[in-house]
Amino acid sequence: MIFALVIVLALLVIVALTALGRGWFGWVLGGAIVIAWWKWKLGAPPTPFWIVAGTFAFFALLFGVRPVRRLVISGFAMKLVSGALPKMSETERAALDAGTVWWDAELFSGSPRWKRLIDFQVAALSSEERLFVDGPAHELAAMCPEHEIATRGDLSEKAWQFLRSKGFMGMIIPKSYGGLGFSAAANSAVIVKLSSRSVTAAVSVMVPNSLGPAELLLHYGTDEQKNFWLPRLANGTEVPCFALTEPGAGSDAASITSSGVVCRGTFEGREVLGMRLDWSKRYITLAPMATVLGLAFKLRDPDRLLGSEPELGITCALIPATTPGVEIGKRHDPLGVPFMNGPTEGHGVFVPLDFIIGGPKRAGHGWRMLMQCLSAGRGVSLPALSVGASQLAARVVGSHASVREQFGMQIGRFEGVEEKLARIGGLTYLIDSGRKLTLGAIDAGEKPSVVTAIMKAYATEAMRSVINDAMDVLGGNGICLGPRNVLGNAYAAIPIGITVEGANILTRTMIVFGQGAIRCHPFVQTEMRAVDERNVVTFDEAFFGHVNLVFKNGARSLLFSVGGRHAVGAPVSGAARPYYARLERLSSGFSLCADFAMATLGGQLKRKENLCGRLADALAHLYLGSAVLKRYYDAGSPDRETACMRWAAEFALERTERALDEFLHNLPNRPAAWLVRGLVLPFGRCEHGPSDRRQSEVARGLLDDRPERVSLTAGIFSPPSSDPGLGRLDAALADVVAAAGARAKLKDAARQKKLAAQGSTELLDAAVAAGIVTAEERALVERAERSRADAVAVDAFTPEEYAARRG
Repeated sequence: MIFALVIVLALLVIVALTALGRGWFGWVLGGAIVIAWWKWKLGAPPTPFWIVAGTFAFFALLFGVRPVRRLVISGFAMKLVSGALPKMSETERAALDAGTVWWDAELFSGSPRWKRLIDFQVAALSSEERLFVDGPAHELAAMCPEHEIATRGDLSEKAWQFLRSKGFMGMIIPKSYGGLGFSAAANSAVIVKLSSRSVTAAVSVMVPNSLGPAELLLHYGTDEQKNFWLPRLANGTEVPCFALTEPGAGSDAASITSSGVVCRGTFEGREVLGMRLDWSKRYITLAPMATVLGLAFKLRDPDRLLGSEPELGITCALIPATTPGVEIGKRHDPLGVPFMNGPTEGHGVFVPLDFIIGGPKRAGHGWRMLMQCLSAGRGVSLPALSVGASQLAARVVGSHASVREQFGMQIGRFEGVEEKLARIGGLTYLIDSGRKLTLGAIDAGEKPSVVTAIMKAYATEAMRSVINDAMDVLGGNGICLGPRNVLGNAYAAIPIGITVEGANILTRTMIVFGQGAIRCHPFVQTEMRAVDERNVVTFDEAFFGHVNLVFKNGARSLLFSVGGRHAVGAPVSGAARPYYARLERLSSGFSLCADFAMATLGGQLKRKENLCGRLADALAHLYLGSAVLKRYYDAGSPDRETACMRWAAEFALERTERALDEFLHNLPNRPAAWLVRGLVLPFGRCEHGPSDRRQSEVARGLLDDRPERVSLTAGIFSPPSSDPGLGRLDAALADVVAAAGARAKLKDAARQKKLAAQGSTELLDAAVAAGIVTAEERALVERAERSRADAVAVDAFTPEEYAARRG
């Protein structure tokens, strides 16, 4: 029995040192422990002694001497891994190579370095950028009441002229080319403000500053192309669109059939070497009014005029809309949200090869160019739109739930409504935290493709939840469209954000984890390249590093599960401290689950989209939870954010643990699932999300114009009180808050039978006569009641007005 315990101790030493990357030393030390005990206890009988010593020496030699390990183990392991790896196309490789890895890699390691996150500096807006957000962006928002745009079917001519003249279409273009040269954070702040007023205005500004001609030119254009196009794009002389999506190629954009053939032809009266293009694109924003099309197509060179390769691949070019054969002008109607969007076709369009972005040398490089640009761009526009819409919902619902009363009480005080308010406030804080951290990374020079995919997919999904909850609280006020309805058009626009820039269904399963498992893992991509190159030396280092990582995360997961928050140190003190340990526990568990998924399923994992989706959910919420802690730290841990921080952190923890639990419940290899569950969730799930008390704390912060509400919605457009929508609501809230003290006196007097229940005028007369309230307080109460009645009113139209609205 004692001998067996000694052997177990030796094996634990081997596992621990293997986890630290010292496996060979583990075998030596483990052997030494057994041999020392044997000599002490039994005097080391010759035969057993040499058997044990030889065994440990053999494994120490096998794992500790790298040439031996490579010959005996790594070469064989490389053959096994090679057979299990999925086959990858060139487009998949280009997507994997696009961008950089960042904090997502720390989470994949299972042991995130929190100090690195805490020390990372998120750059603030410059004074020039802040002035633009508070000035021209505010002015443009004021010109764009969404109900008027929806009735008109477009922005006003005044708004279009303003956004062109003030540089909105060239925010990402450097000043040297006539643009504003703004950071990603400033670009995002403008979109947040605009989207809180008008989805149409926000989208109209987003597109020229997102994936499209300007960004592609900046990264890949020739000097001649930059000097010609960028100043015209910056001042709005040229209106761009980017034509990628086709009837048969949506999320699978690499399968486009639009084609180009290298040939000779006549262009503007001269014979040149060029391309004859044919395309049919749809869902192209700004296409109906575009003056220049960025076009993605597959280029062929059957006569080998450019070289020996007949199939050049996906290529990007700039095509003036006036070129013969180009067809634009028709509009789609995306759920009644009237931003410019429509199809474009081209038939036999001939242009010179110089129209390729980057010139002829970039022929066939289009897919890589697009992936590189998307690796950062996904993290800017749609997350900003989602945050703007969510902040607007929080502001609107906070006002409405404070002003509207039922059964003699603010509806925001009912627990059922509190649940909705808490989710609105908590999710808004969650995605805004992710937005800010991601923008900080982009402005620091990173292009974190997995992180930006997380933000695109999970911010738009959170927006969907927030707007749905807001509509539930608003009830009839959210249903009846018109100038008073602030959220109706935002509700209609939800599926647009869910769908564009890669549908969320596939972004979740194919990019966040599908690419993340390779890009962000410390060793997998190196292992794959080593297999491709038949490089045993590189494979040996990566493979055994990978093995060490599995042992380490297994041990850490069990230790954290048993030791809880005391097993991990945190870089901060205060309210956020316990969440660091809980996130780290789940980071180790996530890394272990990901490794077992890859080990047991190999290339089949690519087709197990439900499993990939659950692991994507875990990674996404680990990232968002990290962003919440970072935001709270950077803000100085203010009391006004504490409730939202706790709600968002607990939500992220619960979603992460739920995802891992469901993954293990469905992992096909059941023995592996049981083993991992025993390490990661030995006592079952222990993260249960925000409690009722936490929900109440967040919900109360959105009511009565408290500092929490103001802080959470600081980025939106706040209209004047004359505005029939949010302006009217906020003005009513101010009146209700001003009269709260007087109303409390009236209620106390009624409870004490000092006032008899009667009509409001008589009640106020009696209260003033009895000295319960002053005449000034009576005026406040009366004004608040008038404002309350006006705030809960909805729009109604005469038959003629209604017919005019329907066009």
